[in-house]
Amino acid sequence: MVDKSQIKEHMEVIGADGVHVGIVDHLDDSGERIKLTKQDSPQTQSGKGASHHYLPVGLIAEFEGDKIRLSATGENAVNMFEEDK
Repeated sequence: MVDKSQIKEHMEVIGADGVHVGIVDHLDDSGERIKLTKQDSPQTQSGKGASHHYLPVGLIAEFEGDKIRLSATGENAVNMFEEDK
């Protein structure tokens, strides 16, 4: 079980393979999803405009200093993004 109190704003989220996935904006109101900043949105990187994305807290494998390492690879984590509702 993950200690959600360790999730802090501006932490880097990386995949199991070390690939950058995003930066934490905050934990959503349900406490079950990490909201990522718009700056790392795939739409921002492709020039289509930004939106917030969410990842389930259950994907967290461990905390490494100021980074959150996921149990999924970076590519798989991006494929699991939930859009802002």
